[in-house]
Amino acid sequence: QVQLVESGGGLVQAGGSLRLSCAASGRTFSSWSMGWFRQAPGKEREFVAGISSIGARTSYADSVKGRFTISRDNAKNTAYLQMNSLKPEDTAVYYCSSVQYTNLQRPVRDDWGQGTQVTVSS
Repeated sequence: QVQLVESGGGLVQAGGSLRLSCAASGRTFSSWSMGWFRQAPGKEREFVAGISSIGARTSYADSVKGRFTISRDNAKNTAYLQMNSLKPEDTAVYYCSSVQYTNLQRPVRDDWGQGTQVTVSS
C-alpha cells in the first residue's frame, strides 16, 4: 500500500512555471510506474504525463508536450511534474497515481487523493 500526497500547486500568471511533487509513503515506490492527471471544472479527469518505474519511458498528453516534464527520484520516493510556459487552459486540480507499466496513460488505482490546485491567470 502506497499513499500519495500531491503538493506544489498555486496561482501563477500565463507563461510562468510550477513544479508539482508527489510524495509516496511505503517501501515499493520504485516498483511503480507513476502518472499525473488533471481535472478542470466541468471536465473529466485527463491524463497529463506518465513515467515508468526507473524513468526509462515517459508519455505525455499532446496538450503539454514540450512544456511539461515528468521525472522521479526513487531514493526520495517522489515523482515530479515540472510545468513551464503555463497557459490558462492548464488550470485544474492535479493528481498523481500509479499507472500501468504497459500503458503509462492508464491509472492502476481509482481512489484519487486530494490533488493540488494549479491556477493560471491570463
